[in-house]
Amino acid sequence: MLRKVLSALGVYRLYKKWLLHQIKGKPIPEHVAVILDGNRRWAARHKLEPWEGHRLGAKKAEEFLRWCLKLGVKTTTLYTFSTENFMRPKREVEELMELFEEYLNKLLYDPKLRGDIEKYRVKIKVIGRRDLLPDRLRRLVEKVEESTKDFGDHYLNLAIAYGGRAEIIDAAREIARRVRDGELSPEDIDESIFEKFLYTSHLPNPDPDLIIRTSGEERLSGFLLWQSAYSELCFMDVYWPDFREIDFLRAVRTYQRRVRRFGR
Repeated sequence: MLRKVLSALGVYRLYKKWLLHQIKGKPIPEHVAVILDGNRRWAARHKLEPWEGHRLGAKKAEEFLRWCLKLGVKTTTLYTFSTENFMRPKREVEELMELFEEYLNKLLYDPKLRGDIEKYRVKIKVIGRRDLLPDRLRRLVEKVEESTKDFGDHYLNLAIAYGGRAEIIDAAREIARRVRDGELSPEDIDESIFEKFLYTSHLPNPDPDLIIRTSGEERLSGFLLWQSAYSELCFMDVYWPDFREIDFLRAVRTYQRRVRRFGR
């Protein structure tokens, strides 16, 4: 109720302008990654089914992408579904797969969303063990990626069936194959070589500058374990469906106020 009153009074609009003024002229994170947490708890609080929270969360993700593009963030990575999430109730997983399909189709055909993708030349990539996805969804993923393969001004990564440990294992397996086949020598393997076999190897800036997690939880839950070594972390006490643009701007302001030392 208070939020609606403040919104009606224009308080949020004024606060947003003030935040934009504060971050203007300061470094904007090139790569922002988000753990979209709290959809199910939001739904439970409103006495709704879990997938209704996920649906609102998907809509929020669409809004978030626009906020990033408008602010000048080059790369956006969204953690939408982990390998562990397959252990959730069957109905919830099925609803999520249908939701992914719906939004991938929007990325292809929705005039407004597709228009933004083409305007900002956003290359889209699904990162994770896509072989775990239903065949129809996997084919749709390939179609979306193909439709943006020539773009590269901005990047959108959707982490679906993703696990940080799984990513590192997959990279290690591929390197082992290359060594076995004589394409690589063990002595050649260093960090730069290893990074070429991670899911994010297509990115010019694979390591997130800023990682945001909503819902109040303060852990990475296996998200971008290798890439997050020197990322700035921002944990926000708001469920993802309730995440607002001013929350995003506050996170960017927090990032700007930190001194990044990269382990030095």
